Amino acid sequence: MNAYVIGLGRSGIAAARLLKQQGWEVVISDRGTSPELENHQRSLSEEGITVILEDTPSLDVLKTVDVVIVSPGVPWDVPILVRARENKIPMYGEIELAWRTLQETPWLGITGTNGKTTTTALCEALFQGAGLNAPACGNIGKAACELGLKTERLDWIIAEISSYQIESSQKLAPEIGIWTTFSPDHLERHYTLENYFQIKKSLLDRSQLKIINGDDPYLRSLGEINWSQVHWTSIKGKSQLLGKPSAGIYIEDEEIIAFGEKVLSVKHFPMVGEHNLQNLLLAVGAARLAGVEKSSIEQSLINFKGVPHRLEPVCEINGIPFINDSKATNYEAAWVGLSSVSSPVILIAGGQGKTGNDQNWLQLIKEKASWVLLIGEAAPKFAQRLKEIGFQSYKIVETMENAVTASIEATKKQEAKTVLLSPACASFDQYDNFEQRGDHFRELCLRETA
Repeated sequence: MNAYVIGLGRSGIAAARLLKQQGWEVVISDRGTSPELENHQRSLSEEGITVILEDTPSLDVLKTVDVVIVSPGVPWDVPILVRARENKIPMYGEIELAWRTLQETPWLGITGTNGKTTTTALCEALFQGAGLNAPACGNIGKAACELGLKTERLDWIIAEISSYQIESSQKLAPEIGIWTTFSPDHLERHYTLENYFQIKKSLLDRSQLKIINGDDPYLRSLGEINWSQVHWTSIKGKSQLLGKPSAGIYIEDEEIIAFGEKVLSVKHFPMVGEHNLQNLLLAVGAARLAGVEKSSIEQSLINFKGVPHRLEPVCEINGIPFINDSKATNYEAAWVGLSSVSSPVILIAGGQGKTGNDQNWLQLIKEKASWVLLIGEAAPKFAQRLKEIGFQSYKIVETMENAVTASIEATKKQEAKTVLLSPACASFDQYDNFEQRGDHFRELCLRETA
């Protein structure tokens, strides 16, 4: 049996190794080349896997194989893949391969526009705090196929699943599905909001049990959908909960109530912001559905340290906290970050711009920001938008180094309670990913305190 894997990233490499372990003859290709890819080529070749760089497979090549596995970073609708599917060539994504290998283990699948990673990290902490072997995978932790390479017994698989991964997964059906939020994002890949929505919804359609953030306006409007086994959440109390309170998870008098039982007080939760309380309810609901004891949940939350790049406190300089929210890669996430910190705020924003509605974010900047420092490709556009709304306290500084230097100077000269990196942009103009961007911000800040 012959398999062809497209994309030599972490997920593609894991898929190739898993297929090889299962007895397939494997070819993996990537259209790029770099010293790192060449290193992967050498190591995989030693494992008996053929690696082709600077190449996109032809239809004739794909017709010779039994299955094509597509990495998440490869658009599902590129012409060669569309033509291959029209020719009935079996094709699915890396996370679908992991599912087909590991479907004997129950899966917890977490999707949404924002909040996925924090919710996934919380779920992992609650499950593992109860002694369960429940690793996180997907967009956080390991590539899903890496779990299939191991022989250890898994109690649960906790998967952060992006729209890119869902669209290439026809059968992935979690035991529990979580939908965190929904707003316009990735429209450069999915084209329309309806298409993006249907991709997300398909994962919940296939999930046996569903937990949905009822405080998200868009998701709340789904209350009329005739879904079975839906558990709604709300941080606004029982009166605002969709569905029966006995089937929901909510906060009342600072207590989390899940399925009619008090679980713990929110005072034990270390993360700031209403959005993180929403994430917490989703995770608590999943843990209780999986049978995790209330006492274990409480202890796990006391020990939880938060998630890097998501409102991550870095240090204090001149008595002002510097906070890394590099994961805020769209306007909605950046609005959440800005709304969660003390004002006035010195905001660092910019990067590779995305399609979306910036109105609420800009209005919040007017209300909370004392100064905005703009970096990356989007800086000129953001400067123009700020000028259009009458906000004059901005400066194009281009790089993260300049932004940190300028923010430190600004804390000396004017009143500010927070310096916040919350870019509202992707990172690919200056960095490989948002983690690298956040790490650079942290490194520059800590250098000032050394």
